[in-house]
Amino acid sequence: MGIFQKGKNWYIDYYVKGRRKRKKIGPSKKLAMQVLKDVQLKIAKGEYLGVYEEKKIPFDKYAEQYLDYSKANKAWSSYRRDRFSINKLASFFKGKYLFEITSQMIEKYKATRLEKVAPATVNRELACLKHMFTKAIDWGFVKANPAKGVKRLKEPPGRLRYLKTEEVEALLRACSDNIRPIVVIALNTGMRKSEILNLKWSDVDLKNLKITVINAKNNESRMIPINQTLYQELLELSQKANGEYVFSNRDGRPFKDIKKGFSSALKRAGIKDFRFHDLRHTFGSHLVMQGVGLRTVQQLMGHKEIRMTMRYSHLSPEYVQKAVESLDNLWTLYGHQNKSKASDDSVNH
Repeated sequence: MGIFQKGKNWYIDYYVKGRRKRKKIGPSKKLAMQVLKDVQLKIAKGEYLGVYEEKKIPFDKYAEQYLDYSKANKAWSSYRRDRFSINKLASFFKGKYLFEITSQMIEKYKATRLEKVAPATVNRELACLKHMFTKAIDWGFVKANPAKGVKRLKEPPGRLRYLKTEEVEALLRACSDNIRPIVVIALNTGMRKSEILNLKWSDVDLKNLKITVINAKNNESRMIPINQTLYQELLELSQKANGEYVFSNRDGRPFKDIKKGFSSALKRAGIKDFRFHDLRHTFGSHLVMQGVGLRTVQQLMGHKEIRMTMRYSHLSPEYVQKAVESLDNLWTLYGHQNKSKASDDSVNH
């Protein structure tokens, strides 16, 4: 242990648990000597020196541990997305220890990935990396999160295709008997396809008019009310139930996919550029157009953040026009419409 001068500044030089540490104190030699004495005293007492002992954990090894956590604690879709993100992250940060990764490195990763994929994809990977470091802190592997100060990329508005009332009617008429109830549930609950196909009768309470969605995307449950349209549909289905799943094959196993049947219905209805997930957009958009508050829509759709629900505030041009025309009744109070009519009459005379 000792002190030394470099340039105008004095440094202390000491060892902690076999590792050499050097720390700049400043231009005062006297202060450096005092700090060194304090350090020596703390080492003798076995006290914490404020020096964090970084653990040499390779990023790719830690990634394996994090994926085990993801698989055990997240929904399958989230785990699958983590696997994809970590595959890209591990390739970039290969050979680096966790404590060696800096915000500057992450910014470089962001710029590099942006050359190949969309901003939304980069943001998902950054979110994954940020949470990886959050857990690393919880588990005592690192002291700080270098991804915390890295800003998300600005994303262009996402796709928001929804059906108008006449399109909904055309689609329902075009659906086969086994597809129609699935579409009705989607239109009246906003449930995801995976949630509908995995729905069990034990999750459906026809007496109290509610559906409990257990395995939602964010791995949390939510309750969805059953309206009369959906009640009649579910009541009819319950009378010919064939097992624990609401939608199942003759052997009682749940439907795996309905892509072919749904695509055929769209074709017969003459509806283009539409996916099953857009039924969820239809649900959200029509709720907002009926004046339902965004917080209520957020709860029904199971969004963790209100920003996800904001996209469903998108309104059709016809609806916006009617909203503006509703002011006509207000402005009539000021007589401007009567003046306009009187002016027109004078012109005609």
